[in-house]
Amino acid sequence: MGLDERDAQRELEKERQLEATRAKFAGFSRQHLGARAVSPIKTGLIPMLIFWCAVMGLLFAVMTHYLKPRQAQVLANGDLVIERASDGHFYALGSVNGREAKFLFDTGASLVTVSEAFAQKAALTGGASTTFQTANGAMRGRIVQGVSVAVGPLSVSPIQVAVGLDSGGDFDALLGQSFLSKFDITLREKQMVLRAR
Repeated sequence: MGLDERDAQRELEKERQLEATRAKFAGFSRQHLGARAVSPIKTGLIPMLIFWCAVMGLLFAVMTHYLKPRQAQVLANGDLVIERASDGHFYALGSVNGREAKFLFDTGASLVTVSEAFAQKAALTGGASTTFQTANGAMRGRIVQGVSVAVGPLSVSPIQVAVGLDSGGDFDALLGQSFLSKFDITLREKQMVLRAR
């Protein structure tokens, strides 16, 4: 028996084993999955990829919803209650000079601070040039006088707003002491409560 004949016999034996496996799979499919046979090719890579993409999409949607800051609540006595976000910070929607903004509460910041891009959208023009001393070093900016700032039903006008924030985050403005000092603040484990003085 030559080398070619042995190779041909091995290939024939592999084909017989493959056909036997397909027949067993088709029999199992008919018995356990209904009358219609399921092809092993149809239960391969593409359906598995579709399944895992759907699972990952669902997880992304759930996590996006879970990580989104909750809406601030206004109590009957006028207190504003902000829930702590999953990243440990406090966020709330409000406005600067009438322009909607997402605030990050920063009790260590002296002023309400916005980026130059946000300032242009909110028509915050002029102001005195200054250099801010931040945790990341000195930063050039300007201070605009006579701006109105609101968070929920709480508003302060006129106050100073600093322009020059480079947040890199998903918020528009820092809510600093130029706003927060006008309210009594109570910090609880998962809440911040602002009460008008």
